[in-house]
Order: sequence, then structure tokens, then C-alpha cells
Amino acid sequence: MQFRYAFAAAPLALIAANPALAAPAEVPVAAPATTAETPPETGDDIILVTARHRAETSQSVPISLSVLGGEHIDRTGAFNIDRVQQMTPTVQFYSQNPRNTSLNIRGLGATLGLTNDGIEQGVGVYVDDVYYARPAAATLDFLDVDRVEVLRGPQGTLYGKNTTAGAVNITTRKPSFDFTARAEGSTGNEGFYQFKGAISGPLSKTVAVRLAVSSTNRDGNVFNATTGHKINAQQNLGGRAQLLWKASDALSVTLAADWNRQNPECCGFVYARVGTTQRAANRQFGALAATLGYVPHTDPTARIADLDTPLKALNEVGGVSLKGELETGIGKITSISAWRFWHWEPSNDRDYTGLPITPVSANPSQQHQISQELRLSHEGRKVDFTIGLYAFDQKVHVQGLQVQGAAASKWLLKPSAKASDCYNSGCLNGLTSTTLIGLDNASAALYGQLTWKVTDALSIQPGLRLNYDWKKGTYNAVITDATGATVQFAPNNTAAQIAQLSQLAPESIASTYSAWNVSYDLTTSYAVTRDIHLYASYAHTFKSGGINLNGVPADANGVPLSQYNTVKPESVDHFEAGIKTQFFGRRATFNVDAFRTQIHNYQAIVNNGQQGALRGYVDSAPFVRVQGVEWDISVRPDPRVNAYFNGAYNDGKYVRFPNAPCPPELSGGSTPTAGQTPSAPGTVGGVSPVTCDISGLRMPGISKLTLSYGAEANVPAKLLGHGGELYAGIDGSYRTAFSSNASPSAYTWVAGYALTNFRAGFRADTGFDIYGWVRNAFDVNYFQQLAVAPGSTGLIAGQLGDPRTYGVTARVKF
Repeated sequence: MQFRYAFAAAPLALIAANPALAAPAEVPVAAPATTAETPPETGDDIILVTARHRAETSQSVPISLSVLGGEHIDRTGAFNIDRVQQMTPTVQFYSQNPRNTSLNIRGLGATLGLTNDGIEQGVGVYVDDVYYARPAAATLDFLDVDRVEVLRGPQGTLYGKNTTAGAVNITTRKPSFDFTARAEGSTGNEGFYQFKGAISGPLSKTVAVRLAVSSTNRDGNVFNATTGHKINAQQNLGGRAQLLWKASDALSVTLAADWNRQNPECCGFVYARVGTTQRAANRQFGALAATLGYVPHTDPTARIADLDTPLKALNEVGGVSLKGELETGIGKITSISAWRFWHWEPSNDRDYTGLPITPVSANPSQQHQISQELRLSHEGRKVDFTIGLYAFDQKVHVQGLQVQGAAASKWLLKPSAKASDCYNSGCLNGLTSTTLIGLDNASAALYGQLTWKVTDALSIQPGLRLNYDWKKGTYNAVITDATGATVQFAPNNTAAQIAQLSQLAPESIASTYSAWNVSYDLTTSYAVTRDIHLYASYAHTFKSGGINLNGVPADANGVPLSQYNTVKPESVDHFEAGIKTQFFGRRATFNVDAFRTQIHNYQAIVNNGQQGALRGYVDSAPFVRVQGVEWDISVRPDPRVNAYFNGAYNDGKYVRFPNAPCPPELSGGSTPTAGQTPSAPGTVGGVSPVTCDISGLRMPGISKLTLSYGAEANVPAKLLGHGGELYAGIDGSYRTAFSSNASPSAYTWVAGYALTNFRAGFRADTGFDIYGWVRNAFDVNYFQQLAVAPGSTGLIAGQLGDPRTYGVTARVKF
């Protein structure tokens, strides 16, 4: 039965220990070129980007993009994408752990929640032109980065892998034929210490090398009262080596290899709040906790978790690439061959409590990918063009394991007075799901983009992409009880087996998906003057269909419903228009753009109906729409002063989603019979709808307003006989409230927050720099995201943002 869901005027039965972490009081009814400290383009400060595979000034590129230079990344301590999002308002980064990571631009890219291996990412991460297929790569530290370009909107006619929401294009520093070196060390509170270093120079007249390393360590900032350990630590180590062969003025070949490893005690959530579900009163969180003698820590600002499962987040990523560039009479030919691997070994506590409900929940994974890209870029007096061929092959293997514990029966099942019933006999204790997941994923594409310079001022830029995708996936879940006996659906299932199968279900799926797709776009740009550029674009593109590899719904006999095995491709129509300006002698820039993205068959996570399993399959929301306005402002009134103010207003909603999963306040009750009306949200012992209509409600992860701002000023000074400058800087960010659940819930709104960072130090003319820094200077308590605990008990768990941290950094470069 379907239910049209609208929020109550205020959160229902909402308990929050601290107002700063509470849901917002007002609950809704259910860039352009330069950002951060990128200065205006004056003289030597001209910012060059390679978003279109050729060096251009950021102000002249008719694309909505943001650029972060490597020096600014180093100065602000923005050493990963999580921190970069504070300086780029349209980037949203959510990570329960490296595997379950979502990187979105303008609210689009990947669904929030647990990863489904058979679904593509909508935001591409490229490092030196190599596509990183796993979102886990977005959690790694930057390594010897020259710049980060954030391209907003579809990029399928420019890049090898199709990306419908945008791309994060990371360029590292290259080997040089002059000896150069740089080193940086940092130390701070919470046991933080970090080292980054790089060295480059010639091995011969035609061969140069560059070596870079990075290491970051920090103690956990949440205390796990159950184990006595500090959790959510950082423990990162990485290295990169590059060998450049400059065979001639026309030919260069670069061999690169990198390796990165994280192995912290991570990633734990804390109690955030409790809301009322439609379970019976004796099955709500508070009553269950009292029955089992469990007293949780209910003040999230105390930063105390109750997790009985040891935490682990071993994330290992690496690879090798070979890039050749040949200048010819018709343009530059570039070949990029790459192989990459990913290894993931976790241990999670997915019941978010100190009780042995689900003591084991892990999906160890291995991925290998190979890719080959060949492209030709031509620059002419009247016509520029890029044309490319791309091939990609990926293999993923997952060994899932979920084990129910001694408290599972009383936590997940209805109470019973019969001693033989599962509730009292504890038949869920030791119930195990062993899952093997496999994915073979291949794609090939022919893409291109042409720029016709109609006049010196007017350019027309069409683009086209022909793409083929093929996927083969398998999902095999076997359920065993505490004795090791297999549990499966059968006509003569015992009462205990029926109870067990209500929580973990066996399933075996083998599916294939293949499709040809065509994407196209058209951009028109006009230079009103040398410093005023207008552009407008339209793109029709797609996000590849996929395979559900987290299980799918089944009928009453446990037979998988095959219509859910595969997922339709998204159909995307994107409109954008903008203006890029410079004024005051190019000492200031003001760039603004407006955008609208319409998606049919939006790939969204849907609950699979299992109360005890935190899993969901992906299905299609018929129609969603995201639209908004972005702006970037930067000024340099004096050579010693610069400032920026960037922002985005983003309105993203489900236009039509009539069969969506229901929020927690409409879950846990009895299933409606024919003619029975579902109960109101939060009705104890109520009747829960099967699906909910959330058409018109906001999409998850999207704040309506996000801002980033900052400034730095310096004065000439001498220190220990060295000339240089004393400087002080500030960087801040702000975002309004956002939903942290696939279907908006009164319980899962994350309150808006502002973060402020300060730095001050001395920068010598000789390349030495030392400064002190404070991040989250006002010690704001905030959640990065919220999660609904399994079992429909009303427990909402939260992932805390970092508290105030401070320290000192020293760097030197030669």
C-alpha cells in the first residue's frame, strides 16, 4: 500500500541531547573559474587549466569549474577531498568508511548510504588523466598535487569515462630537469603529525625522475566506552614515483606508479537521537535498551560511542600508468595506459550499539581495473578539437559476512511468552550470511568535442559521445545457523527457520546488462570584451545502467524477483548559462552561472524490506530535478591582500517518486491488509505503508545554501636575518540543513553549521614557511551525516565532524 508522506510541523518524538546537533526546527514538507585563494589573473598570477586537454586560462574556458592551486591546498591543510569540499561549495563528500563513500557535485553523482558494486559513479575522479573507478580513492590524502580542478556538469564528451554530474581532475607535479625538493612537517593536538616530501631532478639529459611521499597520523577523536579505545583515527601512508623520458622536443613518455594505504581504527558512529517508529511500545529503542540492561551514552557532544565490534578500515589503493605525448603536424596525440587495484578489509558495527546484535558486518573487497585512452587534440586558427577512444575493464570481488549476536532475537523479533519461540530461545544468535559478489564491467567509447571560432568573439562548441557498456554480476548469499546448518526457504520451515529467514535471506542472482548510448552537448560562448565572457550550454547524456549486487526483493517463497536484477540507465538533460568577468585591472573576478539538471530514471536506494539487514537495492525514481545558482568572487585590492567569497544555491527535489522507501517514522508497524489505512507518522503499534510517495520533497545530501570564504594579508618582515613576510589568513564555510536519508525524515535532518579556520606565520623569500593553524576554531559540534539503525527501533546514529584542532606546520622548498 502506498502512502503520501508529508512531514509534521515539528520533528516527532525527537530526542536530541544537544541543540547544536538537533534536527532543524523548521522541517520542510515531505563555477566558474576561481575559488579559494585562486587570485584574479594579473601578470604572473594567470591560472592555467587543462579541463579541455589543452592549457587555457580559467577565465576563458566556457565551463563551470573551480580551481585549487597546490600552494593553497598546502597552506590551508586541505590535504584530501573531504577538506576541499569546504572550499568548493558545490562539492558534497559523505563517507561512512572508504567503501561506502559518496562524492557528489550539485547533489548528484552517487546515492547516499551503502555502496552497490554494480552501479556506476556519476562524478569521475581523475589523477593525471587516469580514472579511479572506486569511490574509496576519494578518501586518500593528496600526494604532491599541483592543482585540483572541479568541473561541474556532464563531462562525457571531454573525458574517457562518462560522468554525468562532473569530474574532479587532479594534476600532480611533474618531473623536472632542474633539481627541486620540498618537505613539509606538521604536528598538532589529538596526536596529529604529518610529513610530506618530494624530490625531482635529472638522471640524464633526456630522463628525469620525481619521488614523493606522504604520511598522516592522528589519534581518534571519539572514545569507544565499550572497548576503551579512541576511534575514528587517521593512519595514512602513500608514495608516488614518476619517470619522464623526453625523447625529443615532440615526444615525451611518463611512467608513474603510486601506492596508498590507510589502516585506522575507524569508522564509528555515536548515538545521535531517537525517534518514534510504528513498532509496538515494547519494541521502541528505549524499551528494548531497558529490557537488555543497556544504557547508551546519549550526549553526542561528549564524543563517546558504545560499539562492541572492533573497528577496522584497511584501504589500499595503487597502480601504474604509462602516458605518451607526441606533437604532430595536426595536433597532440596522447596515449594513457593504466592498471589499478583496490583492496578493502573492514570491520564495522552496523547496529551502532554496545549490544551484540550484529557483531560482524563486513564486505572485504578487491578490485582490479585496466584502461586505455587514445586522443588527438588540435588547436587551429578557426577550429580546435579533441577526439578520443577509451576502453575500460574492471573486476570486483566481494566476500560479505554478517553474523547476528546473542541480543539479536530480543532486539529484532516480537516478544513471545513461549519458551520455545525464537525470541526466547535466541535462534538468531550465530545466524550468519556469507555472501560472494562478483562483477565484470567493461565499457568502450568514442568521444569528441569541436570548437568553431565563428569570429574572434563568438565560438560554437558541439560534442558527441558513443558509448557501449557491458556488465556481468553475480550475488550469492548463503544463510547458516549457529550449528552451521544451511537455512533456506522450504514448505516445511520450522518456526525458528521462519524467524531466521525474516532477518537474513538466502539469494542467488546472476545477471548481465549491456547497452549502447549516445550523448551530445552544445556550448556557445561569446567574449563581450577581453574580460567579460558569456557562455550557455545544453547536454543530453546518460548514467549507465547497472546490476543490483546487494540482493533484490523476493516473493513469499524466497524466489528473487528478476525484474529488479538490473537498473535502468539515467537519462540526463542539463542546461547551464554563465558569465565570467574580471575588472579593476584584473585585480578582481566575479563569475556566476545558473544551471538546471533533469534526470529521468534516477538511480536511488530502496529498502529491501528486511528489518534486520542494513541493505538496500537500487531502483529508479521516475523524475528528479536539481537547479540553482553558483558564484565565485575573488579580489586582490593590493598585492599583499587577497580575498574570496564563493557560494551556491541549490534546489534539488524528487519531482516524481511515488514508490519510494518510507522514512523511519513510517516503518516497523504491521503490514496493511486490503482496505486498511496506514497510520500517521510515529504512531506506536501502527500500520506501516509498503511504499511512500515522496514526490516534491528534497533529495538527500543537498543544502539549499553553501558558502566558502576567506582572506589572507601579509606585511614585509625579517626573521633571523631572512627577508620575507608575516601573514595571517582565514578560511570559512557554511551550509544550511540537509537530509541524510534517502527518503526525507523528521529524524535525519542534519542541522546547518559554519566552520572557521585560522592560520598565521612567516614566509621567507628563500622558500621556508612556518605557521600556526587552528581548524574549526570555534569548536562547533556538527554531524557529517546521520544513519538509521536497522530494526526500526528509532535509533539514529551520527558521524561526528572533527572538533577544534590546532598545530604548527613548517615547510621548505628548493
